[in-house]
Amino acid sequence: MQHRPSPGYSITIRCEIENRIGMFARIAAAIGEAGGDLGSIDIVRVEKGKIIRDITVDARDEEHERQIVRAVKAIPGLKALRVLDKTFFAHLGGKIEIHNRIPVRDRNDLSKVYTPGVARVCLDIKENREHAWRYTIKGNAILIITDGTAVLGLGDIGPEAAMPVMEGKAMLFKEFGGVDAFPVALSTTDPDEIVNVVEKMAPAFGGINLEDISAPRCFDIETRLRRALDIPVFHDDQHGTAVIITAALMNVSRLLRKDMKKMRVAVAGAGAAGMATSKMLLACGIRDITVCDRAGAIHAGRRRDMNPYKRQLARLTNPRKIKGGIPDAMRGADVFIGLSGPGVVKAEDVKAMGRDRVLFTLANPEPEIPPEEALPLVRVLATGRSDYPNQINNMLSFPGIFRGLLDARATGVNEQVKFAAAKAIADIVKDDELHEDYILPSIFDRKVTAAVARAVAEAARQTGLARRFSH
Repeated sequence: MQHRPSPGYSITIRCEIENRIGMFARIAAAIGEAGGDLGSIDIVRVEKGKIIRDITVDARDEEHERQIVRAVKAIPGLKALRVLDKTFFAHLGGKIEIHNRIPVRDRNDLSKVYTPGVARVCLDIKENREHAWRYTIKGNAILIITDGTAVLGLGDIGPEAAMPVMEGKAMLFKEFGGVDAFPVALSTTDPDEIVNVVEKMAPAFGGINLEDISAPRCFDIETRLRRALDIPVFHDDQHGTAVIITAALMNVSRLLRKDMKKMRVAVAGAGAAGMATSKMLLACGIRDITVCDRAGAIHAGRRRDMNPYKRQLARLTNPRKIKGGIPDAMRGADVFIGLSGPGVVKAEDVKAMGRDRVLFTLANPEPEIPPEEALPLVRVLATGRSDYPNQINNMLSFPGIFRGLLDARATGVNEQVKFAAAKAIADIVKDDELHEDYILPSIFDRKVTAAVARAVAEAARQTGLARRFSH
């Protein structure tokens, strides 16, 4: 089933068009017949008998982009001068840069920000290490670290190829949380080396965000860093995902007037996100959870494709002792949470669920089942995509979580912090706003980050993580 055109596949075709009646209609018709979504049409310049225009079109994928270009080029009286992929253009030269907070206009400024004045501040921090929070970027800076082994749904693509995601993450931290985030991609996948590097870099930062590191290595790396460091270490693929899914389920519970603890949940995916989400839902009091991976339902006594983390999960989940695959786990379930890949769920699997079916199909960019196929079968559908209602996206959680942790100068992160974040996100949507197509606030709702930051900082103070008790 074809997806809708998306701004993620947006192209601008610069065309030289004969200046005669009917040309615009022909262009619009050709793009429409090719299935493109026509956007802006801008005049670049007018020449004798010709108009140079930039025509912007959204497509479904790269092949669809090429089809649209061929359709436009086939129009008599039109010459395509160039085609610009707007997504690639947005990444040209990288997406982030550093700006100075204080201008350096003359020798007086220089003597304060650098030598000789800077020596006084260095010596002050030498005597009072905690003053680094006050006089350096530490108080508002986090390190985003990856090895490029689990990037989006692309898998192990290496550190260089991971950087566009890392830069994007840094943009979101700054835009929505006011947090300065520094992306670093490491050319090692060895957990010992990763831990060692991060430990050595940590003094300059107020927090560490682990990103796109494959499971089960990510669990060990996070655990070791949390023990070694006195700042928060947060693996967003695990805990950011768990927080936002928990918030969504809190609001589904409110919408359907169902006790969240009594929900029967099937989870597809036992990687970082699946593990953390299952554990957070267990901590919420949900007991009937069955988690599936490529080998089927995880259950006590299973021997194939197991590791210590899956064995622990087997002891905590699957009270029905299901031993089949995803269809077996979904049969009779109230909620399905997909954190796996495309095509793993069929329409008949959805039909076999209980009443008021809830589907969170979060594989990105292709969900576990095409949304158009699932929508008629469910009460609530959520995806990870921005072109359907109910986008479940970590950016609702991580900017506010780190903003709150930095505001409190927290020494770590705990379960209470995550629950506080989830509840703050859920509470943004008021009872009279709650609807099947609106279970979470918009990712562009600026109230979200502020609410999450306040709740996280307060939870850090109440649970003894805070160094700072007012902001």
